[in-house]
Amino acid sequence: MKPTLAPAGHHDPRATGRGADKPARPGRAALGSHTFPTPALSVLALIALVMSFVNPSFLSPGNLGAVAEQSAVPAVLAVGLTFVILMGGIDLSLEGTMAAASLTTALLVANDRNTIDLGLWAIAAGCAVGALIGLVAGAAVGLLRVPSFIVTIGTWQIGLGVAQLLFGDTPPRVTDESFRALADHKTAGLPGIVWIALLVVAAGWTLQRYTRFGRYAYVIGGSEETALLSGIPVRAYRAAAFVLAGATAGLAAAMATARSGVGDVGIGTGLLFTTIAGVVIGGTFLTGGRGGVLHSLVGVVVMVAIANAMVLAGVSSYIQQTVQGAVVVTAASLTLWRARRRLRVIK
Repeated sequence: MKPTLAPAGHHDPRATGRGADKPARPGRAALGSHTFPTPALSVLALIALVMSFVNPSFLSPGNLGAVAEQSAVPAVLAVGLTFVILMGGIDLSLEGTMAAASLTTALLVANDRNTIDLGLWAIAAGCAVGALIGLVAGAAVGLLRVPSFIVTIGTWQIGLGVAQLLFGDTPPRVTDESFRALADHKTAGLPGIVWIALLVVAAGWTLQRYTRFGRYAYVIGGSEETALLSGIPVRAYRAAAFVLAGATAGLAAAMATARSGVGDVGIGTGLLFTTIAGVVIGGTFLTGGRGGVLHSLVGVVVMVAIANAMVLAGVSSYIQQTVQGAVVVTAASLTLWRARRRLRVIK
């Protein structure tokens, strides 16, 4: 006897053994799916609850503003990095890219080293430097098929070398007040770099949600073979993701330069860990195909909030590093648990 196919949308109670279940409400389905960063938001709420007893000043407007300001730069980095990771790659060059972009921006805006003054156009130059470094990585990964892990270690050193050449004997100190105002001037209680970060996140979410680039990122990360069979130019899209990550790293470097007031080779030190950890904690799979920009934003805020909470609680800096590392390992394990059970392998 030949098996028969049920019509589309038909539900056979025998298939599940649970009877005709009621369909889940749209809101509840979203909260329970991978489209909404529910676990990361739950962690954030837990941190706020615990700190309300340990040190209530954590929830004060001043401290929440400080958390937002500290999250701005890694949030911008996370937007570009998210698309690379969604496609199953990784970009370890962010700190080197930021170094080169920071020195470029500081030397092209009014400073105490030269007479060049491009004003806020220097930010575009910093983004261009980052995009160029990203293009080198993207070409190697997309066209030459070199693993992104190896390539981006190399471009990290390229960016760092360029920065050291531009650094010279002394760091260029920014004297352009309009540029410094991006970090110093506040609107609605928040500095300009926070508003820039929110705009970048909004643009990244729009790119992810409503463009072919965003849709293809999920397809490529989910199955490159399927993407190729569907006629998607995988190599071009992978290269474009690295260019985007480089451009956002350049913008993040300009923001950090405005905040510190100097062009610094080490301006991105520590941000690679915070950014990748934020992406993972937010729920974006390192294997690709799951997650998104909003996930990464919430994950970054969680990382910054954890560090801020431990400082307010008087926790030793050595213990802070241990806790942050443990949080990342736990988050990565929980995020990939379903995939491990389904596929029996993690690539």
